[in-house]
Amino acid sequence: MAISILSVINALSPKEWGSRKIARDLPYGPAARQKLDIYAPRNASGPMPVVFFIYGGSWMDGSRTQYDFAGRALAALGYVTVIADYRVLPEVEYPGFLDDGAAAFAWVAAHIADYGGDPSRIALMGHSAGAYNALMLGLAPNRIDHAHLRCMVGLSGPYDFFPFDGRITLRTFAAVREPLDTQPINHVSRDAPPVFLGSGDKDTLVYPRNSVALAKKLREAGVPVQEVHYPTLGHPGPLMALGVPARRIAPVLSDVTAFLRQYL
Repeated sequence: MAISILSVINALSPKEWGSRKIARDLPYGPAARQKLDIYAPRNASGPMPVVFFIYGGSWMDGSRTQYDFAGRALAALGYVTVIADYRVLPEVEYPGFLDDGAAAFAWVAAHIADYGGDPSRIALMGHSAGAYNALMLGLAPNRIDHAHLRCMVGLSGPYDFFPFDGRITLRTFAAVREPLDTQPINHVSRDAPPVFLGSGDKDTLVYPRNSVALAKKLREAGVPVQEVHYPTLGHPGPLMALGVPARRIAPVLSDVTAFLRQYL
């Protein structure tokens, strides 16, 4: 997504009174991009459920500072929210960005109690390439400690896109020795946590068929899945609808909130 769009959303989204940023620039590894920020509800007490949000950017750009509106929106609803940067191409190749996500998740599981979060109630959430990262972390075996993971949310995510035929996927995955292993849909098992999949019917970057195919596979495995399609939204729409200015265009935030409250 263009930085200008995110800048506009951040600028127009008021800092929600019910949220506050309680930590910034916390390192979860030695690299420059291995840092995270934490948001929390303003007046909540006791261990609170946690949302680990992963942004997109085609696995080649992005910054957690562009997603302040998302962190604050989720925190205002009662969730300790973590947004982490991660290394991208060309600094790392696949699966380097997933390794960073796993390292950040491990940091959250080990330390989030110090910031009011409950490490036994964590949700993975992402948009676009971030949704891919989130679902790969939660579905693929041995990447994270699943004892901490309660559910996952994917917005506008690519989950079933082999064979690679687009500029972004060819650049990111074409050199992988086992390409089928890169597909979230190929890691579905009956042990997967509940999943929310949201996509815009007008998305021509990551086609909604990705969500349709993954939802079908999850249902066949007996995994609870909520599949929601937003008729008026394109690729960035489900993310933008988390911010105050765009919430009226689609009930993405309320749909995600209902799902999180059920499982988290």
